[in-house]
Amino acid sequence: MSQAAQSPSSLAVELDAAGVADAIRRELRDWAWLAVGALAVAGVFALLLALSRIPGMDEAPFWPIGFFYKGLVIHVVFSLVIWLLGVFTFLVSVATLRVGGEDMRAAPLGRIGQGFVLVAFPCLFAPAFFDATEPELTNYIPLIRHTAYDLGLLLLAVGVLAPVARLFLNLPGRRTAVPPLTLAMAIAGFIFCLALVAFAIAAAMLADRGELASSRELVFWGGGHLLQFVSAVVLLTNWRILARRSLGEKAVNDGVFRVAVCLIGALAIPAPFFYGAFAAFSDAQHEAFRLLQFGIVAPTLIFAISLVAGARAIGRRSHLPWRDPAFFALATSLALFALGGVMGFLITGSDTRTPAHYHAVVTAVSVSSAGMLLTYGLEELGRQPVSALTTRALIGLYGGGQFVASIGMFVAGGYGAARKTPTGVGSLDAVAAAGMAVHGIASIFTILGGAAFVIVAIRALSRPGAIGAGRLAPD
Repeated sequence: MSQAAQSPSSLAVELDAAGVADAIRRELRDWAWLAVGALAVAGVFALLLALSRIPGMDEAPFWPIGFFYKGLVIHVVFSLVIWLLGVFTFLVSVATLRVGGEDMRAAPLGRIGQGFVLVAFPCLFAPAFFDATEPELTNYIPLIRHTAYDLGLLLLAVGVLAPVARLFLNLPGRRTAVPPLTLAMAIAGFIFCLALVAFAIAAAMLADRGELASSRELVFWGGGHLLQFVSAVVLLTNWRILARRSLGEKAVNDGVFRVAVCLIGALAIPAPFFYGAFAAFSDAQHEAFRLLQFGIVAPTLIFAISLVAGARAIGRRSHLPWRDPAFFALATSLALFALGGVMGFLITGSDTRTPAHYHAVVTAVSVSSAGMLLTYGLEELGRQPVSALTTRALIGLYGGGQFVASIGMFVAGGYGAARKTPTGVGSLDAVAAAGMAVHGIASIFTILGGAAFVIVAIRALSRPGAIGAGRLAPD
């Protein structure tokens, strides 16, 4: 038999390996669908929120009683929590493919996780349409008090945990250094596990005191802070991807990137121990979690400065690739993060300055995620790229609108506008009223940009294309 001949067994192995690779890429596509789908659900509820403001709408047939705040809960959960966790699981799956390849261990965990997340969707949004349910605007993860909603949160947690566990199972036995992307997602996955531990500890302590049903805010306070650490790692990872695509590999210092994500992981480790180090749910424990979050600033700033230095090394501002959608998304995200960071250090008291800071920083993560999915993500999936002009336009609307909206909200808070309250203009100081007016108008552009991203992403993901044609870009 000639050397070129192939035995049936070896051919079967190759075909099986190719099938595994294609299945993994289909899984990547579906994680992207779930992430974009979460934003689509959030958009529907944004429209319903607008309708609920119409006078007399509460008395309309079949309209749920007290829908506004319940709809607001669903909009926030899908637009912030599920969307960003969807992006996280997409990157985790890419990282697992990097490290596991065609011999990936526990490959079915990805599909299992997607099944849990998909079932979580209706469990989370359906309670908004039940008359007997009550919303609770808790920090980080707002709630609707209903068994189905609680089940949805549990399913979401398990669904995200499944691909994270698969990544951990594929790390042992490597003979080469862990790629930067894989390292970052492993650290983010570790932090996500710490967040789940924090949720469990808080719930157990409250249950022991008989206060679990009445103190949901305390359940999510510590773990919610840790989820922000996960988002910080996702943000840095997106920045690295976008910078390498638009500025070249030399513009990104992977040594600095590794140090930055490792610092974020190290800072997260003490958080679960706060439940034992301080009196349970005391002001001291509350403040410890709040102060810990400021630790994210240093490593994020370190990497941001290194990126700016890398960009400056290319030449003058006129030489920067502003027409490149990856660079435009990177620059917009950096600007939003800088704005939110400055606001964070200027906050005093509890007013709309707090959500102004939070919206700017979270939108920095969202903008970087949108830019990553429309460039790097589509390339990974073997899909045709979206036109550069379209991507820049929707990023400009989304990020630029939120930049101005956050400034308006911050100014209004400085003049007395209260947070989590739909205050009428007539009851506000003139400057605060002007700030909220700017916020409202600019938010329209943010909504348009978000809607445009959902439409463009759905069209791009729906285009026919060979899943196996996707390539793994150099890491």
